Amino acid sequence: MKIVHVITSMDPDKGGPQAVVMRLAAAQANLGHDVQVVSQADRNVVARMAALGRLIPGFERISWHLLPPPGRVEEILCRKARGLLGHVLADADQLHLHGVWEPILVSAATIARRIGLPYCVCPAGMLDTWSLAQKRWKKRLALALGCRRMLDNAAFIHALNRDEVDLMQPVGLRAPAEIIPNGVFIEEFEQLPSPRPFLDLIARPGGRRYVLFLSRLHYKKGLDLLAHAFRQVAAECPDVDLVVAGPDGGAEDDFRTLVRRFGLEKRVLMVGPLYGETKLQALVAAACFCLPSRQEGFSIAITEALACGTPVVITHACHFPEVAIAGAGVVTTLEPAEIAHGMIEILENTGAAEKMGMRGRHLVFENYTWPRIARLTTGLYEAYAHAA
Repeated sequence: MKIVHVITSMDPDKGGPQAVVMRLAAAQANLGHDVQVVSQADRNVVARMAALGRLIPGFERISWHLLPPPGRVEEILCRKARGLLGHVLADADQLHLHGVWEPILVSAATIARRIGLPYCVCPAGMLDTWSLAQKRWKKRLALALGCRRMLDNAAFIHALNRDEVDLMQPVGLRAPAEIIPNGVFIEEFEQLPSPRPFLDLIARPGGRRYVLFLSRLHYKKGLDLLAHAFRQVAAECPDVDLVVAGPDGGAEDDFRTLVRRFGLEKRVLMVGPLYGETKLQALVAAACFCLPSRQEGFSIAITEALACGTPVVITHACHFPEVAIAGAGVVTTLEPAEIAHGMIEILENTGAAEKMGMRGRHLVFENYTWPRIARLTTGLYEAYAHAA
């Protein structure tokens, strides 16, 4: 089967969907399929992709079609992109779109409909009620100008969890939804790295522990909530610091302002984006991982923290109730006091935290692995193609 994935950008700083495409495509290629990806990337992004890809089983089997970052006219009209898409999709069996609002995705769907190629769309949380309330009028206009037609004519909508299916209901899509989660390659996590290189890198005094936040520094990730919550944690756990890792997504300055206001400058360390082995070292070394998001699709960062055996504190808006069911961490509301209580619960009972970590690894390894997810996706491709 020839499978083509289309995503606007492969820049790792853009968030989870880029990591998902790299791994899902590799897992499908490992099953023997011809898997190709159409996207945009400059030389710097290509180099970073190659470095990250060395850690992904099957990455070398993916065929890449990478356009340079577009100017404003090309971004809207997609003239070069349409030419490339027409060539790549001509003999494809399945098209998998990642995202909603970008013109290149609408162009790919238009070509697919014209040639009778089945396609699915993964909105990655972009159609839930919280996301649609952000820049509402722009999104309504985009739906009217082609995005709704793209969605309604999909063979199916690739939802990441049951909550996303429910939260998309107000949009009234015609296409059915199928739940396909994200995952990990066990090979990346079976032998965990020593945390020592990262601990040496951050140079904290001996004996100090830390809570790790690892994601884009964006409003929806709840950094402001984390600042308020950690203020309480810092008071009750004097040996615990907060390490914040990730590229700025617009919320960094406000977070730094809160840190200064609360007098936490010596307790909060911002280390920028972490990838590859360094990211795993940071996860392994953390006493606790915290992601107090206002909205998530299916967080790769949470899944990777669990795979590293690190207990997690997340919010209900992360849509990962299995964490609480499995006893792998604490799931809270968006109230900073509850987020703080979740972190303190883990930090003050290292024995229970260790058991949470073991349960988290078991949860991920048993349920959320890319080979299993790849088989699920290809099975759905075939089922909907036969039903057409």
